[in-house]
Amino acid sequence: MTRILKIADLEILLDKEGYLQNLGDWNEDVANELALQEQITLGPSHWEVLNLLRIFYNRHQLSPANRAFVNLVKRDLGKDKGRSVYLMKLFMGSPAKTASKIAGLPKPDNCL
Repeated sequence: MTRILKIADLEILLDKEGYLQNLGDWNEDVANELALQEQITLGPSHWEVLNLLRIFYNRHQLSPANRAFVNLVKRDLGKDKGRSVYLMKLFMGSPAKTASKIAGLPKPDNCL
């Protein structure tokens, strides 16, 4: 089942779980709208993680699962931010899944 995200005059296709069908449709407005659907208002802390995820994806063509996501954030943003508790506060539920969705990336393979 395809869902549609409407932003201004654009209609952006989402899969049944709310992930972008076309990764090229992503921009900051799309990210903000996807975040609102998750009841998240993006701030600077969110954006630094989202940008890190997008860089990682561009290098590896992979969305990291939770453990790898936490380790990536720890390595690149420091111990204080590379903790599950910190990332759950930002992205709720499964941080890797939610952050990947908002970052316009595919669902991580090892996340249910």
